[in-house]
Amino acid sequence: MNVRLGVDTGGTFTDFVWVGADGRVQIHKQLSTPHDPSAAILQGIDVLHVPEGTAVVHGSTVATNALLERRGARTALITTKGFADVLEIGRQNRPDIYALVPQKPPPLVPRYWRFELDERITAQGDVLRPLNPDGLRPILAKLAEEQIESVAVCLVFSFLYPGHERQIQHTISQYLPIPISLSADILPEYREYERTSTTVINAYVAPLMSRYLGRLADGLGARPLTIMQSNGGVISAATAGQQAARTALSGPAGGVVGAHYVAAQAGFSDLITFDMGGTSTDVALCHGRIPTTTSGHIAGMPLCLPLLDIHTVGAGGGSLAYVDAGGALHVGPQSAGADPGPACYGKEIGDWRLAIKDGLQSPISNLQSRATVTDANLVLGRLDADHFLGGAMRLDVAAARAALSELASMMGTDSVEAAAWGVIQVANANMERAIRHISVERGYDPRLFTLLPFGGAGPLHAAELAANLHIPRVFIPPSPGVLSALGMLVAAPTKDYSRTVMAAVAGGIGILGDKGLEIGDWLGAQFAGLEERARSEMAAEGHHDVTLHYALDMRYKGQSHELTIPIDRPSITDHRLPITALFHTAHQTRYGYHQPEVAVEIVTIRLTAVASVTPPPLPQYPLGEPDATAAWVGEKEVWFNQQLVVTRLYDRAGLRPGHQFPGPAILFQYDTTIVVPPEWGTAVDRYGNLLLTKT
Repeated sequence: MNVRLGVDTGGTFTDFVWVGADGRVQIHKQLSTPHDPSAAILQGIDVLHVPEGTAVVHGSTVATNALLERRGARTALITTKGFADVLEIGRQNRPDIYALVPQKPPPLVPRYWRFELDERITAQGDVLRPLNPDGLRPILAKLAEEQIESVAVCLVFSFLYPGHERQIQHTISQYLPIPISLSADILPEYREYERTSTTVINAYVAPLMSRYLGRLADGLGARPLTIMQSNGGVISAATAGQQAARTALSGPAGGVVGAHYVAAQAGFSDLITFDMGGTSTDVALCHGRIPTTTSGHIAGMPLCLPLLDIHTVGAGGGSLAYVDAGGALHVGPQSAGADPGPACYGKEIGDWRLAIKDGLQSPISNLQSRATVTDANLVLGRLDADHFLGGAMRLDVAAARAALSELASMMGTDSVEAAAWGVIQVANANMERAIRHISVERGYDPRLFTLLPFGGAGPLHAAELAANLHIPRVFIPPSPGVLSALGMLVAAPTKDYSRTVMAAVAGGIGILGDKGLEIGDWLGAQFAGLEERARSEMAAEGHHDVTLHYALDMRYKGQSHELTIPIDRPSITDHRLPITALFHTAHQTRYGYHQPEVAVEIVTIRLTAVASVTPPPLPQYPLGEPDATAAWVGEKEVWFNQQLVVTRLYDRAGLRPGHQFPGPAILFQYDTTIVVPPEWGTAVDRYGNLLLTKT
């Protein structure tokens, strides 16, 4: 049995799932330490007594927080003459079309740290103007003078000819011991703005990630460390330090991977995953598979690396409620996080407003109270002061009521419960919009899916969200509060490779446009270099049993966007691959139409190398009697539909496969609390999962 520990760092809690030598799974939650996330990890390892030699898989928020808070390394950009302002010009998209004076986020690299070199490569990959090494001398002097900590190099058409970028890297490394990110390594694809942005993001966060992983590795000692990527796979800590941009969504990615795994074992393939933590909510739609994309954004900047297709909103258990100048109630995106945390955590601090502001980039206005979603759930009886974290942390009801009393006065009501109910409804509305965005707005009917909530707060809100969206069932795994950490142990070592090729396809399904080549022959040659690199790099990290997956970014001629089409391995024995037919079908599914008479182009080739992994086993048991009385621990009044309702309380540890019971009910367990509203029923399946359905 592989002894492994999955660790997910969240805004409020750091989650642990440890699979010991005997196959037994232990879970733990530790308050996060935002000043140094590694501190909470090492504290949790001490609490669990994790032995030396245990492999640690970590989902990190270091890159994400550095970008959101704009506290990355002092970064310079070197680019081709005439292209220094690409990073600032960007695209003409207007995300806020009603803003009279739209505000673009400032570039990560200011103008005085963006440098140009006189060189040029043609669109065919030929050297039009050789690089003059003398042009680097004044740049080197400026880098040293400005104490630059990291350099991004992004030259025009370097994805076709990377020689000039590598020459720049060699020259700089001879004079300055600083990390250098080359676009030819990070994103060898066309679209200058997206490529520059992605390369700069990597350069901006790589030094922070490298230093953080170094501290963590020192603390872990003989425990080997790997890092979760945004694409749902893991990479070595050394690679993560160099290509830190690949970890920007590592925590949320672990959750989706874990959710897909536990649901697939139970026979559910069409899921909407709902991850509600302390600071944010992440949702994803899995239509038979884990969704991926290569056109993500973070902090208003494009990040065009392979990542799971996850939509995030600022709604979590620690989201702060406030009333705006017009009297409307808002919840989030500002969060109390782990420090100071919700009012009910009872932390003694001087000025909580200053504590919260210090953790964010921009000033916060309208913070009249310290009330959060967690406080509202406690006041409404949905959380229990004595059953939080299995009783290890007692919540302060009086502090929660005091915070919501301040908010109630701002809302013009004397009822603390009415204020709490309003906070829950606004938070739910924010999360409903997120689910509609990934389902209805993309042509998917949520009534055909199963909602799978996780995170510490997800099961508190899931059933009400499902009812509002007409989702027929809610699936809650045995340990939803640490499911992202479980996903770290399910994820396989993975590396992604890509290269823009820009080739037109003619002759229906077989001939490559003006080249007159058979598709199979040409693609086999194009993929050969990526295959060699993939196998070599995976072997260097100790992975020899590797599966390669192939895909093409394709579009109709004249389109400015592509669809990624998975294909079988190109082979010279199968010349006429039906790639155009695959593209037409995918286009019809995504957009509702296709144009078989229009020429098709292959824009980018993609290769993913995946090593084998043994996920933790999920034990199953025979179904027993439906009577769940043995798990009943009492009852109390809880607020549902703006009124108090007598509600049964259950200890989930006492539930067994086959048990059934109606709502309203509250279920207590160490890592979360589960709310079953009236008119909902609950059943326990063979794996210990809960299935909630509307009665």
